[in-house]
Amino acid sequence: MELEIEKNRKNYNQIIQKSIENENTKNNELNNNIDYNVTPEKQNNFLETSLGKTINTALNVGLRYLLPNIIEDQVIEIKDTIIRDGFKEGINKTVESAINLGKSAIGLVTGKFDNVTQMQTAIEKGGLIDTISDCIDFGLKVGKHAGIVPKEVEGIIKSGKNILMNNIESNIESTLTTQLKGIEKVNKYIENWNTYYKEQNFSKMELEYDKIREKLKDLVPIEETLKKAHQVENLHKLIRSKGRDFNLSEEEIELAKKLS
Repeated sequence: MELEIEKNRKNYNQIIQKSIENENTKNNELNNNIDYNVTPEKQNNFLETSLGKTINTALNVGLRYLLPNIIEDQVIEIKDTIIRDGFKEGINKTVESAINLGKSAIGLVTGKFDNVTQMQTAIEKGGLIDTISDCIDFGLKVGKHAGIVPKEVEGIIKSGKNILMNNIESNIESTLTTQLKGIEKVNKYIENWNTYYKEQNFSKMELEYDKIREKLKDLVPIEETLKKAHQVENLHKLIRSKGRDFNLSEEEIELAKKLS
């Protein structure tokens, strides 16, 4: 009997070990298939999000503070160089050095994340925030060689780099907090919409639907939230197109969910 139990235990442990190995293989294949190369198009995807705009604005404000006697066009040119060249290099270094980021890193390349945890992992310690200093240094180096950043201006920015970094980091953290609160609100609106859907109260559904659409404009694309929001949008439009008729077929409901 004891031999039989021991045999079963070994078989069970082997099954678990095999399962773990298979899962690790899948994860490795997934990471190997992700294209982390930061092309200009992909970089623009991130820079157009709320977080990208936050970095752009914070850097602009910081440079104006450090360079009060430099004309506005030149400050913008310096800022654009740091963003265009320094930011790209910073993302590449983040992706290459922070193996623990895994799939979270793709959000820094595309501007989209699967879920909130991915976004936090990619941005907080060990992620984008830790590479800001490198972004600034590399951008200044490129700008100096291109004749965009004079030597004396480079010295001023380097000596005041902590001011720039603190301004950018605090703005990123503030935006991240705002994003998390916004995502919570959208999820609450979706929950409310589903409640009113069950009650077949279209007027209240319409109010929640409008809130969802408006709030999504300000959020970094989170796939998990977008999927639920698109399902609501498809069902809402379908009911509206049928004259607020809630008698939907199973096929119509399933199609609305798949179209998300």
